[in-house]
Amino acid sequence: MKGRRLHPVCGDLVDAEPLEHDPEWVIVAIRPRRNELTRPNLRGRVEVLAANLDAIVVVTADLPPPDWFIVDRYLCAAELMGVVSAVAFNKIDLGELHPASARALEEYREAGYVILHTSAREGLGVDALLDFLAGRRGILVGQSGVGKSSLVNRLVERSLLPTAEISEKRREGRHTTVSSVMVALPNGGAVIDSPGVRDYAPAVAEPAEVARGYREIAAAAPHCRFTDCRHLREPDCAVKERVEQGAISSRRYESYRRLLALAERLDRP
Repeated sequence: MKGRRLHPVCGDLVDAEPLEHDPEWVIVAIRPRRNELTRPNLRGRVEVLAANLDAIVVVTADLPPPDWFIVDRYLCAAELMGVVSAVAFNKIDLGELHPASARALEEYREAGYVILHTSAREGLGVDALLDFLAGRRGILVGQSGVGKSSLVNRLVERSLLPTAEISEKRREGRHTTVSSVMVALPNGGAVIDSPGVRDYAPAVAEPAEVARGYREIAAAAPHCRFTDCRHLREPDCAVKERVEQGAISSRRYESYRRLLALAERLDRP
């Protein structure tokens, strides 16, 4: 052992010691965390996916077919963690966006989210993604096969992480990334490539927090008649009124309802 010292990429996350004649380091202690990206596991416990983040980038594409509810839930996690977030719509080299994707991205833009259009294959939009992550510790999250690892390779300008093509038979992504990997960015900061998912939900401390994770719902909530309004069946609910008026996306509202129902189910003893 050469003695404990700061790791060049994750020195504020852990205490580590470099190995003799080996590029690997050994983690000897975990430092205090200022935030955590979490999810509940099958045993009802909270699983930590990443910590001490500054940014979350949800990567999606038209292939594999996007699950916008997964995108919503990652964005909700970012809001609850208090970190900046963006949606990166990848594979724009495949042609014109599907109308449903264009509509969903516009809804996110109207809610105030940063939207990036990228192509890992051709390098389009990568500079904008690099600028967004500059000086931050970010994580790329999303479904399997949307091109997260390919984007990281573009960001660092080398083939650092393995990638795989979409399954032609099932039109789904293959699980190429099996564990999270963090790499330094050339303009400062770092990015974590996370394994792809087919489902995701943040672990929330209590169901009432879910509304804070949806920007447009959180903005309307103070105008509800009741301060503890769940925005479901309560009278004089400003959120439901704005949904009916088209000011809040009905799909985003349905996403909120689903996540609230899940949080309430997990909260039961």
